[in-house]
Amino acid sequence: MSLPTEYRTPRVIAEVGCNHKGDMNIARELISTAAIFCKADVVKFQKRNPRELLTPEQYNAPHPNPIHAYGDTYGEHREYLELSVDQHRQLKEWCEEFGLVYSTSVWDVTSAKEIAPLEPELIKIPSACNMHWEMLDYLCSDFAGEIHLSFGMTTHEEEDKIVSFFEERGRGKDLILYACTSGYPVPFEDICLLEIVRLREQFASRVKSIGFSGHHLGIAADIAGYTLGAEWIERHYTLDRTWKGTDHAASLEPDGIRRLCRDLRATHQALAYKQAEVLPIEEVQRKKLKWQPR
Repeated sequence: MSLPTEYRTPRVIAEVGCNHKGDMNIARELISTAAIFCKADVVKFQKRNPRELLTPEQYNAPHPNPIHAYGDTYGEHREYLELSVDQHRQLKEWCEEFGLVYSTSVWDVTSAKEIAPLEPELIKIPSACNMHWEMLDYLCSDFAGEIHLSFGMTTHEEEDKIVSFFEERGRGKDLILYACTSGYPVPFEDICLLEIVRLREQFASRVKSIGFSGHHLGIAADIAGYTLGAEWIERHYTLDRTWKGTDHAASLEPDGIRRLCRDLRATHQALAYKQAEVLPIEEVQRKKLKWQPR
């Protein structure tokens, strides 16, 4: 197993997704808290077109977990949580006001065409859509920023096909790949952190960077993921894990994101070789405590 020869500064994405519950006031609070209290780097939302994504049967079916439903059907639930393009433009302005990078996941061609003109620094492709070739092709040709893409529930053959797709369009070096297990929440035995090493060994020379998108509990695995070579760390983020909605329970509350940012930056400082055999900080202790043969 090879470790990185150089550790870049870790970047933390606080993924709101739809944890704003369709409320722009909550969305603004999530942004301001991520900036002022958590010290995150990026706040990420999501954009979907439910009519495009769902069949009529899926749209009109009841939510599979009614206690978390925001509508009488699954389609109505998804529509309730959607924010308009103008609202996303406002989210981007708020992020910039607070010194954060705005981003969003796009799930379909319509959403990609709506978000790309906002010119975010990065757009995320969720694991569920990483083989949506029409959408990926549009982003390759019409979006100039970084494209971040998760490899949850994806075979190795599919992974190579996806990376080759971007390379063929001259966008391989704008691509950031994320090791990911698609589960909510994911037990520790299914996080599989060594997938980060595998992705680095297989794709690091072909893409811009490797990241880790986690849906687990706590922050220990994220710190380990960074030491294994994941420059980008993405975690779901909410103000209250008990709120209505299926993603909240697999999210970190503000203090979790704050501690994650703090610990990753401390780890970045610590990941170094000694610059001298005995450091200046050790000299006093050496003179005081070190036993020397007489």
